[in-house]
Amino acid sequence: MREVPKQTVMAIKSYQNQAQLLVKNYLFADPFIPYTSILGGILACKVAYDLTQLISNFYSKTYPGLTKIQRVEWNNRGISTVHAIFISALSLYLVFWSNLFSDELAGLLVFRSSPLSTFGLGVSVGYFVSDLAMILWLYPSLGGVEYVIHHSLSGIAVAYSMFTGEAQLYTYMVLISEVTTPEINIRWYLDTAGMKRSTAYLINGIVIFLAWLVS
Repeated sequence: MREVPKQTVMAIKSYQNQAQLLVKNYLFADPFIPYTSILGGILACKVAYDLTQLISNFYSKTYPGLTKIQRVEWNNRGISTVHAIFISALSLYLVFWSNLFSDELAGLLVFRSSPLSTFGLGVSVGYFVSDLAMILWLYPSLGGVEYVIHHSLSGIAVAYSMFTGEAQLYTYMVLISEVTTPEINIRWYLDTAGMKRSTAYLINGIVIFLAWLVS
């Protein structure tokens, strides 16, 4: 049997040590905030779904006349709107107003994180998990394969940044684009309510355009 080169053995051991350190320092270092924030995000999605359903039943003339799958999508968009408002507001705060990513602080930006930034990403992961579960359960009524791919990749990327604490600045910079989600959902609500030719629909379209320019 051919003997394995000493350098190869040392390289393998080095990779094993790095993997062990990664698991010890990141995955099991402080699981309270990551895992509880994910669960909190999932619970918040359930609450947002139920509240959207309750409020729409009382105050919307359109909602009672929708089909079952349309009502599900209506409520689902309520979830995405609540998540978008939360995560875009937090992203704007952390990127532009907090001192977490300030140039005046020592250390590389790519490795900076805080309990608040980790918590926010955990809530976002909980949203992606919940929304992906609904998409798969009702597939393809709430979206096709492109939605599955988008939510899977987004959830994985956000989860990686949350667990490792790496690149949270850039993750939040991307999540600022969620500022356009409420307007997109409003456009769907107006269209479903037969208000596509209304002034509100036109104004909302202008707001979407401006939001995309800013984000």
